[in-house]
Amino acid sequence: MAQALRLAHRGINTTHPNPRVGCVLVIDEQVIAEGWHVKTGESHAEIVALQQATITQGATAYVTLEPCCHQGRTGACTSALINAGIKRVVVAMRDPFPEVAGRGIEILREAGVQVDVGLMQEEAIRLNTGFVKRLTTGYPWVRSKIACSLDGRTAAGNGESKWITSDLSRQDVQQWRARSSAIMTGIGTVIADDPSLNVRHKTLSDDAFQQPLRVVLDSTLRMKPSARMLALPGRTLIFTTRGEPHCMQALRDAGATVVVQQGEKESLDLQEVLSYLAKKESMNEILLEAGATLNGAFMEAGYIDEFLIYMAPSFMGGDARGLFNTSHIESLSDQVKLQINEVRQLGSDIRIRAFPCRNNEVA
Repeated sequence: MAQALRLAHRGINTTHPNPRVGCVLVIDEQVIAEGWHVKTGESHAEIVALQQATITQGATAYVTLEPCCHQGRTGACTSALINAGIKRVVVAMRDPFPEVAGRGIEILREAGVQVDVGLMQEEAIRLNTGFVKRLTTGYPWVRSKIACSLDGRTAAGNGESKWITSDLSRQDVQQWRARSSAIMTGIGTVIADDPSLNVRHKTLSDDAFQQPLRVVLDSTLRMKPSARMLALPGRTLIFTTRGEPHCMQALRDAGATVVVQQGEKESLDLQEVLSYLAKKESMNEILLEAGATLNGAFMEAGYIDEFLIYMAPSFMGGDARGLFNTSHIESLSDQVKLQINEVRQLGSDIRIRAFPCRNNEVA
């Protein structure tokens, strides 16, 4: 199963909105074939492995996700496994997709196939956190990326922020962008930096990733049609609450999609934004690259699932800009506690991966 998970990881940048899945076929403890889901619309991992094998009768299949049992763009994997004479299927985790959701396991068992579920389940879930969250809650996984100094500052007092961290850290960010369904920012960042919000990696070929959807939160529609990102390949989605019709049309003519939230609120409803991205755009993982105001709003609302913090060995002082603008932290009892999952050195910088402790309970 560990090998199946490694294979599944090869599709980390390309399977969106599908899950990353790997499969290994074994006879007499010998690997006879293996495969992984490469890209949406292409063969699933089980089919790829079966096509590589010369003998499948009596084999065991190790699969990181429950085999599908519905007729989508490709055929049902349950039927292919049964027809190939697979005698045992070891599944890391059940598929939360409603058209499967345990039915694939039932079909295999009804056909006389032994099915074991749960081997390396936690690892399988971690590989597809966005897919699992979208299917079980209706919202995508939100990962906040922050670059800061050792004293937690993201920009100088005058707003200058290029660059706090090293080139090595910025290249690492490109890897996280490549695996994301969308990159989100606020209009303040667009006005200040005119970012591209795309994948620019020195070692990734064009077919090794899909350009993520660019998402801009702009409640009063200050985005300009001349923004750099609108001239780049890929889609840009702008959320707003109001705006002059001619401004909306100019942005649409420049290639953007403008979504207007209905209601009387002047500010955007972040929960509604996330719901739209999951249900209308099938977004699994969102990389939030924003300033202190939007980051603070997401953190206060409890919408950040993971923090990706790049910290440079420098101090910027009290007049520099902080990580989060919040209104509710007045005492130590209000602090947002994190569970640090990983600390990694990238040249002179460090990268911290951390997860919020829900209800501020230390994990």
